[in-house]
Amino acid sequence: MSSSPAESTATATAKDPSARSLPARVLGSRGERLAESQPARGARVVAYAVLLLLGAAVSLTGCFVQALWPPAGLVLALAATCAVFYGGLRVTGTKLGAGAPLVGWFLVLMVLMAPRPEGDFVLAASYTSYTYLFLGAVSGVVCATLPTRGGFGLLNP
Repeated sequence: MSSSPAESTATATAKDPSARSLPARVLGSRGERLAESQPARGARVVAYAVLLLLGAAVSLTGCFVQALWPPAGLVLALAATCAVFYGGLRVTGTKLGAGAPLVGWFLVLMVLMAPRPEGDFVLAASYTSYTYLFLGAVSGVVCATLPTRGGFGLLNP
């Protein structure tokens, strides 16, 4: 019996991890993510607080960067946003690790979208702003739904 090309590629990838594509090596496989150990509960609590602040900082800088250098600034802001969400997931090993920076990101955006008494606002009504809002929120939700070893953070030992 001869094997199909897909089976031979899967076998070669399993034997040689460097044969995987760059995104597959960076993001890891589902099995690799599920096999990762979680940090201690105290370390996770500190990580959640730091991730909340990091999400807020990325949101603030992303609002300015996406408007400063369109469209490259938009790509840069979205890459940083995705990196924080996914990094939180991988550092803590829980879905709350992606949710904490998402909460910080949204809180800052709610403040920046409100007009000031002078009539000024930070996040203008433009296609780059709307794209940043939509794709940033989608990336946060996608990262928060990726499979992890632990559930929602503090309930796990």
